[in-house]
Amino acid sequence: MDWQSWHDGYDLPGSHLARRLVVVQQRIRAALDASPPGPLRVISLCAGQGRDLLAVLADHPRRDDVRARLVELDAHNAAVAEETARAAGLNRVEVVPGDASLTDHYRGVTPADLVLVCGVFGNITDADIERTVDCCSQLCRTGGLVVWTRHRGAPDRVPLICEWFEERGYDREWLSDPDASFGVGVHRFRGEPRPLAEGVRMFTFVGSDALGKPDGD
Repeated sequence: MDWQSWHDGYDLPGSHLARRLVVVQQRIRAALDASPPGPLRVISLCAGQGRDLLAVLADHPRRDDVRARLVELDAHNAAVAEETARAAGLNRVEVVPGDASLTDHYRGVTPADLVLVCGVFGNITDADIERTVDCCSQLCRTGGLVVWTRHRGAPDRVPLICEWFEERGYDREWLSDPDASFGVGVHRFRGEPRPLAEGVRMFTFVGSDALGKPDGD
C-alpha cells in the first residue's frame, strides 16, 4: 500500500475519506470544547499526515493547552504532519516517526485525555483489534475519550468493537449512522487506567488489502 497516495482521497470532495474526516474532526472538536480547563494530552496512533487532529487544533481556543503526540511509521507522512504542525505554530505537538503499535512510543504522555485510533481497525485482524481496545486502558485516563474508526463493510465489526470497549469499562458517547459508508465511534473510559506496559506490541498492521477489504480503513 502506498500510504502517501492513499491520503489523496482526503482531498476528493465527497469521497469516503473526505466525509469520514469531517466527522472525526467534528468529534475531536466537540471533545476539546467539552474538556475541563487546564492542560490536555492527546495521542494519535497511526497518525498519517495528522489531518484528523492538526486542522482542528490550528484554530481551536484550547490549542495551547494541548500536548499531543502523533506516531506514524511512514517517513513522508510523518514529515508532512511535522511541517503542518510547525506551520500552524503548534509547538506542543510532537510527531514521532515510528511504529505506532509499540507501547514504548507513548511513554510520558499517558494517561491521555483523548486517544485517536483512526484508520487502524480496518487494517488489523480481529484479535489485534480486541488487543488494542484492551491496551487503550493503558493510554486513556479516567474520563478520557477514545475516538476510533472502522469501515462498515462485511464483516461489519463496528458493533463488536463497541462491545469490546463497553466490556472494558467504556461508555458509548457517540456512534455514526449505520447507513454511512464508514464507522466512527467515541467511547469514554470510566475505569482506572493501567500502568503503561513497556515493550508491548498492540497490533500488527497488515493492511486492508490483505484482509479482503481493498477500500477499507
